[in-house]
Amino acid sequence: MDVHVTLEGRRDLSGQIYRRLRTAIHDGLLRPGDPLPPARVLARRLEVARNTVGVAYDRLVAEGYAAGKVGSGTYVCATGLPTPVRQPAPPQTTVSPLRPRALWESLSPWTVPRATGPTGVTHDFRTGLPDARLFPYDAWRPLIARELRPSAAGAVGYGDPAGHAGLRAALARHIRLSRGVRTGPEDVLVTTGTQQALDLVGRVLLGPGDRVAVEDPGYPPARLPFQAQGADVVGVPVDAEGLIVDAIPPDTRAVYVTPAHQFPLGMPMSLRRRTALLRWARRHGAAVIEDDYDSEFRYGGRPVETLQSLDRDGHVIYVGSFSKVMLPSLRVGFLVAPAPLRTALRTAKYSADWHTTVPTQAALARFVDDGLLARHIRRMQQTYADRHRVLTRALTHQHADLAELVPSAAGLHVTTFTRGHLADPAALTARATRVRAAGVAVHTLAEVAADHSTRPGLVFGYGSIDTGTIEQGLRQVLDPPEAD
Repeated sequence: MDVHVTLEGRRDLSGQIYRRLRTAIHDGLLRPGDPLPPARVLARRLEVARNTVGVAYDRLVAEGYAAGKVGSGTYVCATGLPTPVRQPAPPQTTVSPLRPRALWESLSPWTVPRATGPTGVTHDFRTGLPDARLFPYDAWRPLIARELRPSAAGAVGYGDPAGHAGLRAALARHIRLSRGVRTGPEDVLVTTGTQQALDLVGRVLLGPGDRVAVEDPGYPPARLPFQAQGADVVGVPVDAEGLIVDAIPPDTRAVYVTPAHQFPLGMPMSLRRRTALLRWARRHGAAVIEDDYDSEFRYGGRPVETLQSLDRDGHVIYVGSFSKVMLPSLRVGFLVAPAPLRTALRTAKYSADWHTTVPTQAALARFVDDGLLARHIRRMQQTYADRHRVLTRALTHQHADLAELVPSAAGLHVTTFTRGHLADPAALTARATRVRAAGVAVHTLAEVAADHSTRPGLVFGYGSIDTGTIEQGLRQVLDPPEAD
């Protein structure tokens, strides 16, 4: 790799080159086995004689920092070097007069405590994680490889900010067929995950001080884009039917909801409440942002109609992603917006990052069109249904004294309100901390909800835990040794 070498004046040039490379080795910037730049290349770049660089290299070799290989070059020695010392950042980075706006001092990414067991995570009840072990890598790999060839249409150049045409068409067909969303390819905009979709909507719709209503308890990351744009984000309580529409504050400009599977409690929004929300949006001229996460996996009852499919007045912006049905690391999402917003959203996407990675979009279009996505969803539907059944049965039949299950027939997690001594928030936090130290990844309701004053409870994800280990994991969480 290239190494930045700065020379001062014209004295002791070989010594300067030697010291710069030795420092890079000491700091771990040049690692054992890394090649040093060819002497003639470095000499040409530094405008010095090749022999000047050769003297520096000879000194590194003599002192055991490097070794020459005939016909290959000079490499950092693989053994016998001192342990690299990480140098602190240059002083000028800490004394800069630049500061973020005061708004950003109060914002930070959503984080939850991690399991710290001596052998890693033994029982993974984390929320929002699909089973990456069951992803069809053998089917996905050739699709990506095909798009990385020079002959692929999207391999070179920049893409359309709205997204790859084939993927937009595939997505429109998929969500129209599977979720009843009324859309065509021209309505779809591809994003880098749901988080960016929310950010783009906020950029286009909201100004500083505009009010945005979110569910309370709700999904913490959904608040961040709106808060970062200076919006007034307010929580609205939920009950067994979902968001309480009558509690939405006046002058609210937009409402963010998860009607198919409320996060984190898990119940769907009733038809009566969905209809009321659409009436409210029409009456106030407000936007409803529908996050349809987890809707692909249902284990009973009728599918919940999307707000977008019920909307006849153009108030709903529909948001989705592939994080749960495929892999979170793909970072591909999408939104479906009313026609008057299309141009502005496309421009906002261009402003943000121009476009989502084209090869991934093209591969995903084929994955959807070839039926591979539908096949993967069917396979995972059965797997997750088995885990949902085992988990809910154990909670209701074996642990009902400590856990009150919130009814949920969809998604990749269930929530319980805790009873007995675990109804005490301090005792519950202590229990969660202790079992995480033993390798059980589980979180309290307060840890995953935006409202930390919510009723004490536990959230059990089952996307990435083996079915056969669920009951043992629950026993470790809810039936530990006496001392708590």
